[in-house]
Parts: sequence; C-alpha cells; structure tokens
Amino acid sequence: MFSLFAQVTNIAGTNGVSTNSARTNAGPAEVNSGQNADAAIEANGEVVSEPSAIADFFDSGAIGLLIDGGFFMWPILIMAIMALAVIIERWRSLKMLDTDNESLRRAVLDDLTNERIEDALARCDKERGPVAAVLANGLRKYLVLSRLNYDPARLEEQVVKSMESYGVHIVAALERHLPVLAIVSSVAPMLGFLGTVQGMIVAFHNIVEMDKSGGGNIIQAAAAGIEVALLTTCFGLIVGIPAFMAFNYFSSVINGFVLEVEESAAELMEAVTLQLTLTRGDES
Repeated sequence: MFSLFAQVTNIAGTNGVSTNSARTNAGPAEVNSGQNADAAIEANGEVVSEPSAIADFFDSGAIGLLIDGGFFMWPILIMAIMALAVIIERWRSLKMLDTDNESLRRAVLDDLTNERIEDALARCDKERGPVAAVLANGLRKYLVLSRLNYDPARLEEQVVKSMESYGVHIVAALERHLPVLAIVSSVAPMLGFLGTVQGMIVAFHNIVEMDKSGGGNIIQAAAAGIEVALLTTCFGLIVGIPAFMAFNYFSSVINGFVLEVEESAAELMEAVTLQLTLTRGDES
C-alpha cells in the first residue's frame, strides 16, 4: 500500500514538473500573444465605454426627455429658441428707448413758445426714443411750412397729419417681432397637446397588441407610454407660458410709449396753435 502511494506521488510530481517546464519553455511568441490579447480586451473595453458614455448623455437630463417625447418635441424646441431670441432683442431695444421724455417735452415747448424752433428741432434730433422722433417730425414740418409762407389756417392740419402718419411707423417699429411671441404662446401648448394625443394613441395600440399576444404587463406598458406622451404637453406649456408673459409685458411697455407719444403730439399742437394765434394777432 505504501508503495502504491509512492507511485501516485511520483506521478503527480512528474506531471507538475512537466507542466512547469512547459510554462518555462513557452516561447516569446506565446507570451506576446497573451499580452496582445489583454491589450485587445482593454481596447475593447475603452471602445465600449465611450459609446456608453455618449448614450448615457443623450438618455439623461433634458436631452433624454426631448428624445423620448417624440417628433413634436422638435418644433417646440425651435419655438423656444425663437421666443428667447425675440425676448432678448425686444428687451434690449425697449431698454435703450427709456429716456426722460418729460424734460424733453418741457424744453421743446419752452423753445417753441420763445420762437426757437430750430433749437427745439436740434434738441429732439439729439435725443432718442419715439417721443423725440415724433416731436422732431412735427417741428420739422412746421419749420418747413412756415418758411414757405404756407397758409396758417392749414398749417396746423398738415403738422397733425405728418405726426399721425409718422406715429404709425413708430408703433410698428416698437411692435416688431411681437407677433412671434403671440404665435409661440398659443401654438406651443397646442403642439404639446397634439404630441400627447399621438403618444396616447401609440400607447393604447401597443397595449392592444400586447393583449393579443398574451405577454407582458399591460399596466406597466400603459403607464410608460402615457408618461412619455405627457412630456410634449409639459414642454409645450414650459415654452408657451413664458412667451405669453413676455408678450403681455412688452405690450404694456409699448402702450406706455404710445401714450407718451400721443400726449407729446397733443402738447406740441397746442403750442403750435398758440404760436399761430399770436402770429395772426401781431399781423392784424
């Protein structure tokens, strides 16, 4: 029995020695092949990790929700960019027109009362804003017609018509691009609702197909489909509500400018009428 155990031990030792010798005798080609295989595995791991990072970026956050929302999310995104551009442009333009119009009107009326029409015109030309532009237009018309010895009875009428026609162009310039905000504020929520309806149709169609096939959880499928479908409504309201608020804010600011223009034009015409009356009295 002892001899049998010795034979088995010798055989195992011989096999171990042969294995070690085989490993020791392995050539550099085999070692290099093993290293190349490890390098290939690491390279494959890097290649796989990079697309997975990109996929995670597009699947997470607002971009992931935008992609999950479907086709109608892209028109809503375009409208959001348009509305943001209009808001920035109108805010900067109207902010530049915010000047001290009351002081300008008092100075112009004082110059007109003292028959310094050219000084009043130069003062208006130096200022910016719709009030200064309308006053400059009326004063220029009055100065030109006065030098041409125009009929005083019709001079006032011509000045009024000139300021009214010019005021229309000023209001149009103030309201530039505002229709874009009005369109976005009404169309963006409607597109969101349309996308939700389309998503609900697809979700219920998938539920019917799943019920026919008899596989899967219908409740989970319905909840997932409805959740994705409601994304368009959410984004449509997110875009539409700020656009609606910006439209009303800019409209109120423009109405204030229009009111100041009308008041300035009325005061200028009163001053012109008074000046013409005094001129007629001096002539008589």
